[in-house]
Amino acid sequence: MRRDGHTGMRTDGPTGPDTDGQPTGLLAATCASLATQGFSLMPSADVSQCLRTDPEGWRRFGAHWDELTPDTYAAETGTQRMRRYGHFTLSGSGELTRRAHIAFVQPEDTNPLYVDRDRHFEPLTESFAADPVLSALLRMLGRVAASLADAREWSVKVHPFRVVASADRAGQPTPEGRHRDGVTLVTSLLIARGNAAGGESTVYGADGSELMSTTLSEPGTLLLGDDRATLHGVSAIHPVDVTRPAHRDVLVTTLTAR
Repeated sequence: MRRDGHTGMRTDGPTGPDTDGQPTGLLAATCASLATQGFSLMPSADVSQCLRTDPEGWRRFGAHWDELTPDTYAAETGTQRMRRYGHFTLSGSGELTRRAHIAFVQPEDTNPLYVDRDRHFEPLTESFAADPVLSALLRMLGRVAASLADAREWSVKVHPFRVVASADRAGQPTPEGRHRDGVTLVTSLLIARGNAAGGESTVYGADGSELMSTTLSEPGTLLLGDDRATLHGVSAIHPVDVTRPAHRDVLVTTLTAR
């Protein structure tokens, strides 16, 4: 069954901020959608409200994507992608700790392109890791993840991506195709799109049936999925104006109960 991801699910209840300033009603709606559908789509305005950020905050945060470095592993499949990688621990009380930078390894039976392969990416810059939009986002996602699993601590992995396309080469956000990440909660936050067509995000049930499909077009829009119950993938991007390159900037964040 195909659903329009832009039809957000709301629940009645308090909408004022709780102790960390995030509106309880908006997060309750997100958690309810994850529980009943396996996915949730938060509009940009709701995300901005939850993170307590403004256009200047988003502009500063988006500038980090200009400092990403080439993904040599994706280049092996013909995909031009820029990225970095960060790993944090988030306690149940919201304490965020940056972990030592090591290779990124995905669980078995998740990404067929990189089975039993350590991938080494450049770490987040210090300014990226310390950005208040990032810390607010990770704490918000911790609250959402807590609705999926009871955990004293979360392993949080942060992947900023820029996928580039040209007239003779499509940009593949997920060259591995339909997949899961072997985590509890997987999320994709749109940062920017430039001269890009395509890039449709699709969420599938465990049986392969399509649950929803949408193109993240407004910066700040956040797609969340229960990775234990769903799979996901993103279609290729192409330039609208073939004389110029296209790009799609996203932040993929995963949380795994520890």
